[in-house]
Amino acid sequence: MKVTGTKAAALSHLDAQGRAKMVDITGKTETSREAVAEATVVMDAATWVLAATGKAAKGDVLGAARLAGIMAAKRTPDLIPLCHPLMLSQVDVTFAARPAVRGKVSLVILAIARCSGQTGVEMEAMTAASVAALTVYDMCKAVDRWMTIREVRLLEKRGGKSGTVRRPGRRL
Repeated sequence: MKVTGTKAAALSHLDAQGRAKMVDITGKTETSREAVAEATVVMDAATWVLAATGKAAKGDVLGAARLAGIMAAKRTPDLIPLCHPLMLSQVDVTFAARPAVRGKVSLVILAIARCSGQTGVEMEAMTAASVAALTVYDMCKAVDRWMTIREVRLLEKRGGKSGTVRRPGRRL
């Protein structure tokens, strides 16, 4: 399949014939890199109380989600076919609950990935946030099957040729 058009032609993971390829980073400078991503899990307020207090049937929801997110970041190139393996120097996963609205709490999961390398860590940060959110869902689904995972997104990246880039309208 040949891809045409200016947007498609700019995709770095496609060759001239539109086939998937790994980007050659040989000539890129190694710099300190960081990416911040978030995911949100919307749940019943009663579910949040169980998760926040460690009283969910499966145990420490936030502790397990934090560990799952860190482990997932380290396995990103195994999950995303064209990602370069990176030597991560840090992955951090934190949680903040937004107050209940109509009986629902929004749990915001923030994931930060850092490395010194030739390519960015955006995929590692987004993978960490996504898997942490899925872990929260898995550990709480017995009491709240209709939780929603939403807004998995990159908030900020630092390092490399483009320097610091932040999502418009978003302050960390």
